Amino acid sequence: MIKLYAKYLKPYWIMVIGIVLFVFIQSMADLYLPTLTASIINDGVAKQNIDFVWSEGIKMLGVTFISMTALIIASYLSSRVAAGFGRDVRGKLFRHVEQFSLHEFDELSTASLITRNTNDVMQIQNVTVMIFRMVLGAPIMAVGGIIMAMRTSIDLSWIFLASIPLLLILILVVGGSAVPLFKTMQKKLDHLNLVLRERLIGIRVIRAYDKEAFEEERFNDANKDLTKTAIKVNRLMAIMMPVMMIILNFTSIAIMWFGAHNVADGGMAPGDIFAFIQYAMQIMMAFVMMSVIFIMMPRASASASRINEVFSVEPEIGDTSHVVQTPADVKGMVEFRNVTFHYPGAEEPALSNISFTSKAGETTAIIGGTGAGKSTLVNLIPRFYDISDGEILIDGVNITDLAQEDLRSKIGYVPQKSVLFAGTIAHNIRYGKEDASMDEIRHATDIAQATDFIERKDEKYDFMIAQGGTNVSGGQKQRLAIARALVRKPEVYIFDDSFSALDFKTDAKLREALAPETKDSTVILVGQRVSSVMHANRIIVLDDGKIADMGTHEELLLNSAVYKEIVLSQLSEEELA
Repeated sequence: MIKLYAKYLKPYWIMVIGIVLFVFIQSMADLYLPTLTASIINDGVAKQNIDFVWSEGIKMLGVTFISMTALIIASYLSSRVAAGFGRDVRGKLFRHVEQFSLHEFDELSTASLITRNTNDVMQIQNVTVMIFRMVLGAPIMAVGGIIMAMRTSIDLSWIFLASIPLLLILILVVGGSAVPLFKTMQKKLDHLNLVLRERLIGIRVIRAYDKEAFEEERFNDANKDLTKTAIKVNRLMAIMMPVMMIILNFTSIAIMWFGAHNVADGGMAPGDIFAFIQYAMQIMMAFVMMSVIFIMMPRASASASRINEVFSVEPEIGDTSHVVQTPADVKGMVEFRNVTFHYPGAEEPALSNISFTSKAGETTAIIGGTGAGKSTLVNLIPRFYDISDGEILIDGVNITDLAQEDLRSKIGYVPQKSVLFAGTIAHNIRYGKEDASMDEIRHATDIAQATDFIERKDEKYDFMIAQGGTNVSGGQKQRLAIARALVRKPEVYIFDDSFSALDFKTDAKLREALAPETKDSTVILVGQRVSSVMHANRIIVLDDGKIADMGTHEELLLNSAVYKEIVLSQLSEEELA
């Protein structure tokens, strides 16, 4: 937690100084009030000096006003600093996570990253306010109260020697026991979020298989598990406050008992007892405030550890210190040179010794059985993963020597599972090019065969896409995703099985419109349908992560048993003739 404060509180150091100053002013004013109370009782009330009572009372009101003003300003500044600190940590955490490779997302899990960027940051933000308001003021009140109490009556000060150690022992024992429970609690909250997210995303499958009751039971198990840990923590914390109040009340009784004897013996004035009791209350309340911090600090500390854990992860994929620019005379050339790739932790490579070259104006299609490595291959081009061996070059430059931003600006990528974001249709297409005009958007949707269904909607391009694109069909999602890539006008198009949800007629029309649009670009196409890949300049047949054969449709029909088997599984001999 100190590490986070040291890094992200620097911009607020002036406000922090202001908080310390106003907390100090408030504490000094509060410590002065019991002295005024004793003075009014001893020199005003006891001597029936009404003028003195009025003058000291006005002074007391003035001191109270100063305390109140300082408290308001300190609270305002504390809230500003804590809110800004939380914003900065969330922003930095999000930007750091954006640099993660897909492997790092898999390692930490999406649900856990969401919890860390929301709940964990909020825990630290809340405790930051408490630290500024309580941790700064509590020691001043405790130390100042003890000094003032000893000045008032040294004979009664021994009472604190019994009560304060008891309070400290209680705080340390309860706080120390709570730390591991809070860490466990945050992990179980991660698991609950994971279960909830998975259930909500898969709601259609759950309903289709009539598994609502089963999934509800799974969620209840995760929820009960979190609840049990939370109850343990709350039971532990519930012990603290009653025990502290018992110690506080016994301290007050002891002060009144022994103070009354001192007054009777003439060793103390009646007002001094009231002042001593107020100082005792201030001292005890300072420890109560510390106990509140000890309640919140373990959970915030656990949250800070989880956030620092994310920050400590160095992204596997990063830019080199000396990035290279691609030559101006080469555009869209993609080359694989003996590329081998292992998924992290896998014993066998997903791809082995992949070599091919695709130039601008050419279409390279990739076909193969399920699990052959088709999507894996195209995911290596934008550096979603880094290869284990070999080289991938764009325009003659190794992609590891390019800035990731430059590399991906050359690529128009349509993933296997189309992703749309909440917003209008125009907004989703402009994801490919922020400043795209409506003419460019319409042109892209024309090519992608999306204009017809868009024009049928009342709002047309202002139609609101629901989160995840749930209010459009699978084929419509694919066409909008294709339009998003087309509006970018990249050097390299990657279509990862992007026509699977289209009917044969729409597929044929789209490919016909796509040909002139991509004539100056490289197209790399992953397909399951032979009809989608047979017109490519080059077809790569993948089998178990290796290139089984490569050539045109006609060449592969003659020379590739694997390709011919795929073709015959989809087309008849008569259709091939």
